[in-house]
Amino acid sequence: MERIDDLQYKNLKIIQDTNGFCFGIDSILLSEFAKNIKKDAIVMDLGTGTGIISILLAEKSKAKKIYAIEIQENVANMAGRSVKLNNLEEKIDIINSDIKDLKEYYNKIDVIVTNPPYKKCGTGINSDNNKKQISKFESTASLEDWIKESSKLLKDKGEFYLVYRVDRLTELIELLNKYKLEAKIIRYIYSNENEQSTLMLLKAVKNANKFLKVEKPLIIYNNDGSYTQEILDIYNK
Repeated sequence: MERIDDLQYKNLKIIQDTNGFCFGIDSILLSEFAKNIKKDAIVMDLGTGTGIISILLAEKSKAKKIYAIEIQENVANMAGRSVKLNNLEEKIDIINSDIKDLKEYYNKIDVIVTNPPYKKCGTGINSDNNKKQISKFESTASLEDWIKESSKLLKDKGEFYLVYRVDRLTELIELLNKYKLEAKIIRYIYSNENEQSTLMLLKAVKNANKFLKVEKPLIIYNNDGSYTQEILDIYNK
């Protein structure tokens, strides 16, 4: 069953399938993290899913064009309808494609944003819902595929933004280095100040000099379970 959700930002709305994978706060945080990309940038959103990151960036940033890539045809169709619902057809192109089939865009992209599947196949409890399986597990592309293809797509000094699991940070950094993407900024996400971080936001730059900055923690909840002021600001509440 589909529903239309209000994103509470500039009257944006999104269509979601309640039987599929619905976006989470990680996508919201990534769109906020990447919003200060340079004016007139050509952006690619790899694994766009519902289109949430592309739709938010279309209004939050000064990007010229956003190519949103989704391998699942029915999910890409739904994302396309969300783009039309928000009258963003001139700014966002939904492309139904495997991330490994984008050769025509090699060395043409200024910025990549991505919220890739966090889990390797065979880890955790695999979903019996195929839509959720593809969104959560590396069933169609490995982490190395995501990094390798991103490097090929980006121009020299192009920017790469992602949200990912902290417990795979070592593997992620090794792959970024392998494909000439230099980690520049990391921001750890905490559910609250008393818990360990499980997610992080990361920015890397293609063929950049070595220099890494760790920003202040991003804490989602206060101790009483309410959103922190920063999260309220992101949600415009």
